[in-house]
Amino acid sequence: MILLVPANPLRPRRPDDHFAAEADAARDAGIDVSVVDHDALTRADERERAVASVSGSGTAVYRGWMLRSERYAPFAEMLAGRGVVLRTGGDQYRRAHELPGWYSSLAAVTPPSVWTTGTGQADFDRARVELGAGPAVLRDYTKSMKHYWHEAAFIPELADPVAAWEVASRFLQLREDDLVGGFVLRRFEPFTSAEVRTWWVDGVCVLVGSHPDTPNDCPPATVDLARVTPLIAALGLPFVTVDLALRTDGVWRVVELGDGQVSDRPTSIEPGAFMAALFGEPR
Repeated sequence: MILLVPANPLRPRRPDDHFAAEADAARDAGIDVSVVDHDALTRADERERAVASVSGSGTAVYRGWMLRSERYAPFAEMLAGRGVVLRTGGDQYRRAHELPGWYSSLAAVTPPSVWTTGTGQADFDRARVELGAGPAVLRDYTKSMKHYWHEAAFIPELADPVAAWEVASRFLQLREDDLVGGFVLRRFEPFTSAEVRTWWVDGVCVLVGSHPDTPNDCPPATVDLARVTPLIAALGLPFVTVDLALRTDGVWRVVELGDGQVSDRPTSIEPGAFMAALFGEPR
């Protein structure tokens, strides 16, 4: 097994500082570590250089910065040409990384959602009408702008087309070239807890911890995963995160599913425990 992490831009033979602790923990567990050039991965004419320092062969897990699905697929292909097979294939990455890929499978346990394939006002209005009146949260296929909550994320009333489009316009302005797919409108649901990030390997929950945005908010002693477990297992995805929050009626709801390779680890989870959960107990 191989762990792939982004290289430090200033010291390209070393892991990026953000992932250095995970790399150290992997080596301590007897796992090979190689670095990849994340910036080169984002440029089509430099992707071969991005993986040039990857050595060895076998199955690999990437732990790094977020990649667009159309960039992850050639990354996986280039590694395969070197004898390194990412545990998560290109199609699997897209299904986990983009909401339209997983929503239908988890519709019963996540807020009702609709999405567009374009970002024009007419596309937005069609989605707005489809979801129906009431409050909603706006995002694209991979990310919201929740840190700009009232400006670019929360829409108090979808039946108000002018105010709703003002939020959407601000969202487009902030996301710019980073926008993925189109608009996603999700019915707003009130929660009583901070988000809890759960980590799943081959459909089995291996870790429950805080969300990286609120690392000091410890999850409740009991997080009820009974409803979500068979649904996540049925997705057939090798490594994902599922963020959950407790709704005001006492029901745990899925806020987000993401590919585990590009999901941030909260500081409250020790790197060694994380590697043990991801790869198994140290040898």
